Amino acid sequence: MILTTGGAGFIGSHFVLDWLARSDEPVLNLDKLTYAGNLENLAGLRGDSRHVFVQGDIGNAAQVARLLAEHRPRAVVNFAAESHVDRSIYGPEDFIQTNIVGTFRLLEAVLGYWSGLPAAEQAAFRFLHVSTDEVYGSLGSTEPAFQETRRYEPNSPYSASKAASDHLVRAWHHTYGLPVLTTNCSNNYGPYQFPEKLIPLCIHNALAGKRLPVYGDGQQRRDWLYVGDHCAAIRRVLEAGRLGEVYNVGGWSEKANLEVVTTLCDMLDAMRPRADGCSRREQIAFVADRPGHDRRYAIDAGKLERELGWKPLESFESGLRKTVRWYLDNEAWVKHVSTGAYRDWAGKQYGE
Repeated sequence: MILTTGGAGFIGSHFVLDWLARSDEPVLNLDKLTYAGNLENLAGLRGDSRHVFVQGDIGNAAQVARLLAEHRPRAVVNFAAESHVDRSIYGPEDFIQTNIVGTFRLLEAVLGYWSGLPAAEQAAFRFLHVSTDEVYGSLGSTEPAFQETRRYEPNSPYSASKAASDHLVRAWHHTYGLPVLTTNCSNNYGPYQFPEKLIPLCIHNALAGKRLPVYGDGQQRRDWLYVGDHCAAIRRVLEAGRLGEVYNVGGWSEKANLEVVTTLCDMLDAMRPRADGCSRREQIAFVADRPGHDRRYAIDAGKLERELGWKPLESFESGLRKTVRWYLDNEAWVKHVSTGAYRDWAGKQYGE
């Protein structure tokens, strides 16, 4: 068995679904079920004995220790995190508590469990920590893409909290010998993503006839990674990654935010035209930039390809087309997660 934390969130739920589609090895899934955790993402696993779901918090070390002792997983994959930069700016405390304190308490519980395992099980055990490229800071327009040796320069409360968690994971390896692996990924997209992030937000607003908010001049650049490719990378690192190493995971698809939104508009126009025949590009609205907005991220995923043979299967266009198709076919899911609390937040954030 493996233990996933945050396995009802966007990336975590994809990982659980993909894992059980490829393996009969059970998954113990621990998730706090905050606003972004959604058991509907895992509806296809109802009644499947290979999936054991427990609602709980990585910050509850006693609960984690009990689960580890009872289920004896051979690996822990840590997806649990507060992950939205905008929310971190206006409410950083949740990010400090989950991403820093929670990771510390999870590491302590896992270390206690691992230390008591027989030697052979200790040697086979892995703790994989899923992190972000945002810990590296912002790139200049001509700088090379982030490599694993780049120094950390986080600029938001979110990225600072994730950088701290990365350092804790590294320290527990070097000080206590805990067998850890860390992955730092670029911007993920795909089905089941909560509509606060750029792509699902714009799909949701475009279909509702609302404006598509683009920060500043829209020229902030990001690398885009289809979530299924990310899950494949995590499986590969868990299987064969070198202990204590960091692996950057990217889609080799660096795009300006405005280009992402216009491509999305064009796809929606082709797949579900507006009733008036006009382009959804007309709905794009530039809004005040967020504080401290990093200008550019780019990932060099060459180490992962050289050492472990992984590279993304989806291009940005093919992954985006799959994503748009899913949202068009699952509007009830979007409607359900877009609660009153979400509408209140969106109104405050974008002035709607």
